Amino acid sequence: MLYIIGLGLNVDGISKYGLAVAKKCKKVYLENYTVEFPYSKKELEDVIKKKIISANREFIESLKIIDEAKKTDVALLVYGSPLTATTHISLIQEANKSGVKHKTIYNASVFDAVAETGLQIYKFGKIASMPEFEADSFMKVVKENQSINAHSLILVDIGLGFERALEKLEKAARKYEVKLNKVVICSKLGTSQSRIYHNNIKNFKDKKIKAPYCIILPGKLHFIEKEVLDEF
Repeated sequence: MLYIIGLGLNVDGISKYGLAVAKKCKKVYLENYTVEFPYSKKELEDVIKKKIISANREFIESLKIIDEAKKTDVALLVYGSPLTATTHISLIQEANKSGVKHKTIYNASVFDAVAETGLQIYKFGKIASMPEFEADSFMKVVKENQSINAHSLILVDIGLGFERALEKLEKAARKYEVKLNKVVICSKLGTSQSRIYHNNIKNFKDKKIKAPYCIILPGKLHFIEKEVLDEF
């Protein structure tokens, strides 16, 4: 059987149920290609009390984990919420095709945690992704969101440093004629090192922001949203 288990946002975030399942599985894999973890694999092993095998995109997409799950209980640990990435949805599809039983154990993600900014979740528009390679279509999503006064959450690709991310943000904003007012930067949400910043983009130039982090371009603000943001 295949278990896809959400880890939540901090090293102790795995649910009681998820922890019990992971401990009983013959093999435990850790998906390591969609986010930069705010803790080490060793720290997670100390929580689960079990050896964890790192799993990159090539391994997951090879579907070897499905073959293993035909014979024994296998767990795939995923940072945050377990079904955010399309490859994890594909695993479920392949499990169904192969007649492999599966279960998803959910947990909190950055999509929950951004509410700590005071921005109302239902006022967010489409989610955008800023890739490490040269592409700026994420700003097209932002522009669409701004046309309906919605907030824009930009998820930053693994390996993309903060300084470079700001450069990409400004370059794309110029191209798509999007005005960058005050932006929100969220770093290590849900952990003891969680930080939220709200400022003009020029004031972030020399700021050291730790991964994982995301960027929010607020849309039209309700007065309560503004009150909360101004505290950061």
